[in-house]
Amino acid sequence: MGIIRAAVGSVTGALSDQFLEVVEPVNMGAQTLMTQGKLKNKSGFASSDIISNGSCVHVYDNQFMILTDGGKIIDYTAEPGYFIIDNSSAPSLFQGQFKASLKDVWERFKFNGSSPQSQKVFFINTQEIKGIKFGTRNAINYFDNFYNAELFLRAFGTYSIQVTNPLLFYANACPRNATQLEVADINEQYLNEFLEALQAAINQMSADGERISFVASKSTTLSKYMADVLDSTWNDLRGIEVVSVGIGSISYDEESQKLINMRNQGAMMQDPTIREGYVQSAVAQGLQNAGSNPAGAGAAFMGMGMGMNAAGGFMQSASATNAAQMQQQAQAAPAAAPQAEAAAAGGPRVKQPGEWFCPECGTLNGGKFCMNCGTKKPE
Repeated sequence: MGIIRAAVGSVTGALSDQFLEVVEPVNMGAQTLMTQGKLKNKSGFASSDIISNGSCVHVYDNQFMILTDGGKIIDYTAEPGYFIIDNSSAPSLFQGQFKASLKDVWERFKFNGSSPQSQKVFFINTQEIKGIKFGTRNAINYFDNFYNAELFLRAFGTYSIQVTNPLLFYANACPRNATQLEVADINEQYLNEFLEALQAAINQMSADGERISFVASKSTTLSKYMADVLDSTWNDLRGIEVVSVGIGSISYDEESQKLINMRNQGAMMQDPTIREGYVQSAVAQGLQNAGSNPAGAGAAFMGMGMGMNAAGGFMQSASATNAAQMQQQAQAAPAAAPQAEAAAAGGPRVKQPGEWFCPECGTLNGGKFCMNCGTKKPE
């Protein structure tokens, strides 16, 4: 019992004129894992599922055809072409690209040689099945050595799988009553296992010292980690493997994003040029705010000088250019500039025309009332 390859030239023309029955896959879409073969004649697909002796089976590229009897595998082919079912012949076992890897599995699942009763044909898709979506339900912890912190990320994207051992896949992954098996039919269980492996793979990348910001660009590395994690359950047991993993986007939880922003800002401030520009900008903004202070520009400039003295450690890290820039801006400030110079110098200032000393508290003023005690300017 088995199949034999049809002789070259015997299948030219209309197949329905050459053979009693022709077997074709019912539907093999991009997301199809397995479909049953159906008898086809001039009027279309027949209603019977039973394949008779002498029928011709048409196998397309990237398909693995299995001939079963009572649910047991009696022959198969991994090669495209036309094959005739011949119950008088021994199994042909056309290996195709799978070589000897199927023979060990064949010994475990082969038919034991009784008379055929209910022969059926199944086609398994051996092409890479792409575009299977995934998304982490919960944030995955990731310790990043660069940030020296435990961060949490969520990943979204797609992955692809491929049937690498069709006999194992048929025996251990296909329901016995199934005539059509799509990725969506088994995706819930497989997705859970995939996400567990994804977390293990991402944790391994963390242990290997990969920066968290590089995860999205490490699809090849991630696919390798995934294959290593899933080999024992998917490849060895079910005959399928992960081919590729594409990370569409990575997002961080709120606390992780704050830590990343803080670390990045600190790294930027270690650059003397960036630090100098930041100091210059801060000083210029401070002088502008002091000049427009409604409580009096002089007091504002004095307060600013005391604040700058309190932050002396940071100011000392700026270059001489910072100090020169601050002095130029202070000299250019209208009216309040003399007050700013006095505050920066920390000593008394010479009375200017139009100014007066308060007879009550001795404060030097420029308006009609003392800025310190409110005494009116003497006439």
